[in-house]
Amino acid sequence: MPNFTKKEIIQEVSDRLGLTQTMSSKMFHLVLEIITRELANANNVVVRDFGTFETKIARGRPGRNPKDPDKTIPIPDRAVVKFQVGKALKEKVARTLPELESRIG
Repeated sequence: MPNFTKKEIIQEVSDRLGLTQTMSSKMFHLVLEIITRELANANNVVVRDFGTFETKIARGRPGRNPKDPDKTIPIPDRAVVKFQVGKALKEKVARTLPELESRIG
């Protein structure tokens, strides 16, 4: 499946808003910086109809080394980011099923 890259997003923002690519790039990076800052401060970021980025705790668990499966390695608790899809995005993506099935074959 093709990827839509950061460069392509910046180009489309530039084209649609009539901004330079430099300004579009600065806007894109600023939005990511703000989202990152808020998540790093343990705040959720809600973008209505798109989704919610949440900071959660992934509980520690015992891990295993595939080369030495008898040995248990403790994996500590850690902070992780989870994404919960918004209703509008979920509905739009659900309509892509025929396209996805045709690509897979």
